[in-house]
Amino acid sequence: MTRFCLTVTCPSTRGIVAAIAGYLADQGCNITDSAQFDDPETGRFFMRVGFVSEQGTDLARLRAGFAATAGRFGMEHDFFDESAKAKVVVMVSRFGHCLNDLLYRWRIGALPIDIVAVISNHMDYQKVVVNHDIPFHCIRVTAQNKAEAEAAQMRIVAETGADLIVLARYMQILSAEMCARMSGRIINIHHSFLPSFKGANPYKQAHERGVKLIGATAHYVTTDLDEGPIIEQDIIRVTHAQSAEDYVSLGRDVEAQVLARAVHAHVQHRAFLNGGKTVVFPASPGAYASERMG
Repeated sequence: MTRFCLTVTCPSTRGIVAAIAGYLADQGCNITDSAQFDDPETGRFFMRVGFVSEQGTDLARLRAGFAATAGRFGMEHDFFDESAKAKVVVMVSRFGHCLNDLLYRWRIGALPIDIVAVISNHMDYQKVVVNHDIPFHCIRVTAQNKAEAEAAQMRIVAETGADLIVLARYMQILSAEMCARMSGRIINIHHSFLPSFKGANPYKQAHERGVKLIGATAHYVTTDLDEGPIIEQDIIRVTHAQSAEDYVSLGRDVEAQVLARAVHAHVQHRAFLNGGKTVVFPASPGAYASERMG
């Protein structure tokens, strides 16, 4: 049986859950997992429902039949085939830890994605990417050619049919136009010292200040630099006995893990934009069942 999921965002009101459950039952579907959140601050309701079709229902029929219910509640919604892998373009500069982690998780099946291209403004990781049989594109970016460079990047996104751009330590600021065009479909990762330690050598600055916690933040990219809606965060404790180099090494591990979890939440349709923040539902049962350690 095919596994599907339905995502819903709408104004909060009575009867939403009953209407969704009733519709799926009428379509011969069996709900396998469900998560919902009613935000009293924004008056918005969020829901993700996983289900299986026991009568061979396809996506087109599910979407068409749900239109009346969606209209009645003013829903933003969509149905997804959970077996379909999201197409992802990864962008990287000269720090490769997040890229390498994503490539490994992709290769063993731990991330339900299809990396369709890697874009970089340097040649450092060309061989690594090509050895994974993934197209590599080096697009240099300067103040003078930024518009042309972004146009070339977006052509790659369009030609590959990519659903998501992942900035795996890509050290260029995206334009407002690109952020708007890909709103909710670009994920970035960075250390969580901001705004305290900006610029070069943030871990050295943190070491000099005796920081006791190192963290990482993954968020959707907006025109507010490094301040988009947060998807995932984590921390690790450090001590006075560790060096600035230790901080860097530990920080890279946290960044890679946080980015992978954020990508997983997005491609499993568990992350919802809610104004300047997000609603992120926990992974459903069996979410990591496809992981293969080989």
